[in-house]
Amino acid sequence: MREGRGLAETLESQLTQWSERTGIRVEIWALPAADVPAPVAQAVLEALREALANVERHSGASVVSVAVTAGTGGLRMTVSDHGRGFPQDKAGRGIARMRAAFAGVGGNLSVSSVKGEGTTVTAAVPRR
Repeated sequence: MREGRGLAETLESQLTQWSERTGIRVEIWALPAADVPAPVAQAVLEALREALANVERHSGASVVSVAVTAGTGGLRMTVSDHGRGFPQDKAGRGIARMRAAFAGVGGNLSVSSVKGEGTTVTAAVPRR
């Protein structure tokens, strides 16, 4: 992580900066209490940046909720908004990039979206 910070501190800083820049409120539900391996942390940061960019560009949401937890079972990330949503067959390259980031560390990522109700991105990396 940058400047010797752990994943939780980096996430909190990036979420605060993004919220201030966009005017979209971020609800932080959870941040990891323990640090995670650098490749996993990088996957989280890459996918989170893409998910937030999608919220900013496409959702029209005024609030986004983020939870990242790390425990004995591994790491889990959830990013959820109550924006416009989109038809699942319209998923773009950003979602493919998020999936690739998690696949690269042995994880997976799914996107659930309902037009008019919002989108939730959920990712997990099992502990090895």
